[in-house]
Amino acid sequence: MINAAYLHIPFCEHICHYCDFNKFFLKGQPVDEYLQALEQEMILTLQKYPTNGLETIFVGGGTPTSLNEKQLDRFCESITRNLPMGNKVEFTFEANPGDLTKGKLQILKDAGVNRLSLGVQTFNDELLKSIGRVHRAKDVYQTVDNAKSIGFENISIDLIFSLPTQTITDFKESLTQAFTLDIQHYSAYSLIIEPKTVFYNLMQKGKLPTLGEDTEAAMYELVMEEMEQHGYKQYEISNFSKPGYESKHNLTYWNNDYYYGFGAGAHSYVNGWRRSNAGPLKKYMEQLADGNLPIFEEHQTSKAEQIEEEMFLGLRKTDGVSIPHFIAKFNMGPLQIFEKEISDLIAKKWIEVKDDNIFLTKTGRLLGNEVFQSFLGVTS
Repeated sequence: MINAAYLHIPFCEHICHYCDFNKFFLKGQPVDEYLQALEQEMILTLQKYPTNGLETIFVGGGTPTSLNEKQLDRFCESITRNLPMGNKVEFTFEANPGDLTKGKLQILKDAGVNRLSLGVQTFNDELLKSIGRVHRAKDVYQTVDNAKSIGFENISIDLIFSLPTQTITDFKESLTQAFTLDIQHYSAYSLIIEPKTVFYNLMQKGKLPTLGEDTEAAMYELVMEEMEQHGYKQYEISNFSKPGYESKHNLTYWNNDYYYGFGAGAHSYVNGWRRSNAGPLKKYMEQLADGNLPIFEEHQTSKAEQIEEEMFLGLRKTDGVSIPHFIAKFNMGPLQIFEKEISDLIAKKWIEVKDDNIFLTKTGRLLGNEVFQSFLGVTS
């Protein structure tokens, strides 16, 4: 059953130096036509792949709140009209601090949005400037205050560490300021330099100072320690929450469950098929105007692929892979399928097997990608 949906708004007023998501400068873009095409995609998809009701909806980008108030209202109304929701749906909107006016916050609240995810990245204004962000630390405090005053009780922020020129002291100060917000959820990611970004081009020219693996590891260990001390449980490699505020939507991905993906460049996983949509706006909208789903690529996952995905996605969670759930899903046990790999990783003290779960040790979290690669190509 499909219980989750992701919707992509690809417009931004500014492009950050590290971002490789499908996005376009807002100015001069056919925003209203795009929203119409997005609604058409929802209608066509639900006709073909119905659901009994969604447990989680996540609107990301780009910058969803770059829409003006009229467009935002229309978009929210389109979601609630076309996507069946369960009684306790988690409905998340991504936003940039500073973009989110009280008017937009009220529109989201009235539409049933009950979770906000703010792209903060750092509280150091100089670093914000150097990575292409236009908000400043004061905007974060104002946005969170406004959101709380309008009634939002589930707020998350993203932080990035290992930024060029960032020091451990800098990052610790950002964490200290982040904890003063008294919110429910934090995500903390190390910077990844992706092709087709400003940072990648600078790195190719030797003009991007990078921190090195030891500093990055020290920052990651710092965030794990600080989150634990402040009462936030690490439930996934990069995610920390107060009890009961884990992101249901992100758990959909790590549990290897099905989800819809709507919008230009969005990805979906439905009934064993992984699909990606056309990324260019014109191509995306033309396919829908012709009455077709805007599929760019599709791939039917084999049982071997599903088994491997279950392992390396599930191991991202602190609780790890449930052995009984794995057996119920595949009629085989992971300890048998991956006997050698699991034995080797236990010997390295990168994973543990305990109480019917396979999970990363603290050292394993620092070396996650190496652990995950151990399970690739084993069953095929």
